[in-house]
Amino acid sequence: MIRIVLVDDHEIVREGLRAMLQAEPDFEIVGEAGSADRLDELVERTRPDVVLLDVRLPGVGGPEACRRLGRSHPDVKVIILTVYTDHDLVDEAIRAGARGYVVKDIDRLDLKRSIRAVHRGDAAIAPEVAGDMLTRMRGRGGAAATARPALNETQTRILRLMSDGLSNSEIAGRVHLSENTVKTHVQEIFRRLEVRNRVEAAMRATREGLI
Repeated sequence: MIRIVLVDDHEIVREGLRAMLQAEPDFEIVGEAGSADRLDELVERTRPDVVLLDVRLPGVGGPEACRRLGRSHPDVKVIILTVYTDHDLVDEAIRAGARGYVVKDIDRLDLKRSIRAVHRGDAAIAPEVAGDMLTRMRGRGGAAATARPALNETQTRILRLMSDGLSNSEIAGRVHLSENTVKTHVQEIFRRLEVRNRVEAAMRATREGLI
């Protein structure tokens, strides 16, 4: 089961999400809140795997809540679910540690896929913001990039496939390695790039021309 907490200041949105997600046999809604002010306590009590978090909330905002969760509950994966596609918010949320950024008009099936993808360790970035995000990352990099991390040929290929959104099992089939070996390579890529997740890895790889 994927245990989920919903955080949105609009009750009708939470009701709609709850009705949609709890119908799935592998989803369990274990908590919800209208603000993130006491989110750490809610997460401590309910032990979710994934938190669906609105980016604009009264009191503690989504990015700050994400940062706090990263410190107190680093194993909990956060998906920002919002109507906003402003690039400053996207960048702030990703830097805060969000594993996904999804817009609220996403197809229901795609939202479920995004939750499952993030739960298994992948990233989920809405197409509406992904292209613009990568373009900005390229613009900030270029020839000025220094001290590029040393990745071998296999790691570079895995990084490229990972940035394309493939799971570890899918990558294993492409590079003809076991899934455990791919997982080890992914962790080493994170270490060498000095990033925490696949989204940050893709951003840095694009910015520095590694893929």
